[in-house]
Amino acid sequence: MSESTLWAPWRIDYILNNKSEEGDGCLFCRLPAADEDQKNLILDRSKHSYIMLNRYPYSSCHLLVLPLVHVADISQLEDEMYIDLMLLLKKSIKVLQKACLPGGINTGLNMGAAAGAGIAAHLHFHVVPRWTGDHNFMPVIADTMVMPQHLDSAYEMLRPFFQDNL
Repeated sequence: MSESTLWAPWRIDYILNNKSEEGDGCLFCRLPAADEDQKNLILDRSKHSYIMLNRYPYSSCHLLVLPLVHVADISQLEDEMYIDLMLLLKKSIKVLQKACLPGGINTGLNMGAAAGAGIAAHLHFHVVPRWTGDHNFMPVIADTMVMPQHLDSAYEMLRPFFQDNL
């Protein structure tokens, strides 16, 4: 059996990225403040929260739903902020159901580094559309995900659905 190499050069950005987690240094605080929504993959905003495409997705159209305020624990959110966040989470699911027609959706909150949060200091939900057979042997054998859709294409496809105020 000969050895094969599969290249995933976009992963190096994630590996080397400065994941500073303090206030203004926090990636999830900087992105919505930059006023470059398309470049930063931000699809929608509300008074206290926003939705963006995950730049390092598990699946096509993998979304993140985040509060604008820098908190690590969901219990730190004021009630109005919590409700706003949950409404955007609900909206993100509706949009994915309409735009992507997935067979299912995984949603999750990894609160804290021990729970698997990559940026533990800023609370964020993952919303991942799933289709039967969407993952194959590649992640298991080669530690490589095969993404059938480019992020820019996913952004262009999803953005109008968020503007429709579902």
